[in-house]
Amino acid sequence: MRDRLREPPGSKRGQLTGPNPTDRGKLGSKIHLVTDRNGLPLSLGISGANLHDSQALEPLVRGIPPIRSRRGPRRRRPGKLHADKGYDYEGLRRWLRSRGIMPRIARKGVESSQRLGRHRWVVERTVSWLAGCRRLHRRYERKAEHFLGFVGIAAAFICFRRLAAT
Repeated sequence: MRDRLREPPGSKRGQLTGPNPTDRGKLGSKIHLVTDRNGLPLSLGISGANLHDSQALEPLVRGIPPIRSRRGPRRRRPGKLHADKGYDYEGLRRWLRSRGIMPRIARKGVESSQRLGRHRWVVERTVSWLAGCRRLHRRYERKAEHFLGFVGIAAAFICFRRLAAT
């Protein structure tokens, strides 16, 4: 059994951290999420700050749970997926189409991201709700599983508040 006080050098910040390109190279983590059109989180993930967003899309889409509908079987996939220009890769578009999901991704250098802004604000609002949780503002946990657990608790709290208000 390892003593937690005798961590090897280099594991100071824990797993799934990386140099943040926007914060002078400090180690940090990113929270990735997929929401429904009301802003309720459906799938969550974390990664190092230096991982490109497009690499986290496939695990997030695969992690969407079946959703109960009023008629027929449970839905296992969304009808379409809105994303910003960071996800504009032909391989991702092809993968989404092969799963029967219509990608609505702004193209780099061709389309303005303003058109998708009316759908993207829902995700940005959910990210700001997550940022309101003080425990997630700065990562204190060394183990990635613990941090992901706190992100899951915050997402459950967001769902509870949204559903209790209706």
